[in-house]
Amino acid sequence: MSRTAAVKRVYPPPPPEVMTEWWTPFEDHLAKERRVSAYTVRNYRQAFEDFYRWLLGSNLWAGGLDALTVREMRDFVIEAQRRFDRRTLHNHASGLRTFFKFWQRQGRLRHNPLLNVPLPKLEKRLPQFLTEEQMKLLLAGPERRLADGKVDPHTAWRDRLAMELLYGGGLRVAELVGLDHGAIDRASGVARVIGKGRKERLCPLGKMALAVLQKFQGISEKPTGLASPVLVNADGRRMAVREVQLMLKHYLALAGLPLDLTPHKLRHSYATHLLNAGADLRLVQELLGHSQLATTQLYTHVSMARLQEIYAKAHPRA
Repeated sequence: MSRTAAVKRVYPPPPPEVMTEWWTPFEDHLAKERRVSAYTVRNYRQAFEDFYRWLLGSNLWAGGLDALTVREMRDFVIEAQRRFDRRTLHNHASGLRTFFKFWQRQGRLRHNPLLNVPLPKLEKRLPQFLTEEQMKLLLAGPERRLADGKVDPHTAWRDRLAMELLYGGGLRVAELVGLDHGAIDRASGVARVIGKGRKERLCPLGKMALAVLQKFQGISEKPTGLASPVLVNADGRRMAVREVQLMLKHYLALAGLPLDLTPHKLRHSYATHLLNAGADLRLVQELLGHSQLATTQLYTHVSMARLQEIYAKAHPRA
């Protein structure tokens, strides 16, 4: 007897009229009023488009967003767990809550149906980081490739500078590529960085990063005016986030390190090494630009885990 496999229906993305009516005003609010990053806007858009497809498949879109109930939103969360991991689901829920809150303030929705809907607990994941020896190996990569004739001097010293700033200054990758020469005070060795939510903070860069910056400027001969980008390609274009990510992959492979490590892991390494060396937690919070101390406290767990590992290996009574 033949059996016909069930074909799962794939629902289309929101049509232009839906995006114009519901998404575009919200996107303008995110970008112009809340000044969130382009990555947050992208993630929230993905959340909205996925939610629209679910509403369409559940025959709920025609009833209007204001007709949604907590029970229906619980059904959405349960179904979404089959498609996303818990962290992605939490990110999508955050975007949708913000979306509903915006339209509630605009007077188009009477309530936020996702407000009291429980989400699955997030698994506790400690930040990944590199040891100091691994960082030294990684940072030596550009000069190795230069010596082997694999890259030109401009690329080698630019790549070294990018990694020195990520690790020595604790910058986020978006902050790194957005850094201009005018934001760096070479006398004090401090950079003025625009972080999440357009918040400004001061980041000490360290002697090594400043020395590499000086070396790179001598090699590249690119403009160094106040509004000129620090990290540029050979043609003078500002380096893009994706280019930094791909660049790091090359040096991770060269150093024999896990390829799933991202530029943000260098920031994790920066924070962990500071705390391991005895830096004050509040100070590290300021350096990282965290609004909540609890976010920075994740790195103390990393430090404690490292201490326990050393104790287990070294102490005769462990």
